[in-house]
Amino acid sequence: MKIADILALAPVIPVLVIDDLAHAVPLGRALVAGGLPVLEITLRTPVAMQCLERMAGEIEGAVVGAGTVLTPSQRQAVADVGARFAVSPGLIEGETDEGPVPLLPGIATATELMAGLAAGFGHFKLFPANIVGGAEALKAFASPFPQAKFCPTGGVNAKNAPDYLALPNVVCVGGSWVAPTDAVRAGDWGRIEALAREAAALPRN
Repeated sequence: MKIADILALAPVIPVLVIDDLAHAVPLGRALVAGGLPVLEITLRTPVAMQCLERMAGEIEGAVVGAGTVLTPSQRQAVADVGARFAVSPGLIEGETDEGPVPLLPGIATATELMAGLAAGFGHFKLFPANIVGGAEALKAFASPFPQAKFCPTGGVNAKNAPDYLALPNVVCVGGSWVAPTDAVRAGDWGRIEALAREAAALPRN
């Protein structure tokens, strides 16, 4: 699958920071059951790679990827354990659209967006969306960069997600609100599935 195909699967990509390996598979299954098959496992905890490998291998219907990918070697490493895509908070020097797994690079400025387009990318993560202008920034990017599509992440929540999803250059959003820390720690998979179901029903442009 190309990054465009992956981003089109659901309006929201859960951005997951998992501290306990035991939570990984039931968390992923709850999100998929709620209608969010694309899961971004951020490489921010000691067990992140193990979580990624288990979720990729054990959750039917899931498209599992890695977030916070910062180097070419990390892109290769996540591919080796089963990731279907990688997400970076910025542009990784020397990386292009070609690679071991599709890459969604992050941008925050027009200059970064131009560099990403020159490297062959067409889809980008706007990050941190809430700080760099949010929906208004994406509206401003639309005219000079009509070919660019976005998945804004950072400060996106249930309240403002519809504002992003209404924009023609937004394919989906990334957010952590569908997997609240307290619900994960409590093993409240029913609550997480319900939040996922609400997010999956959000209309897109």
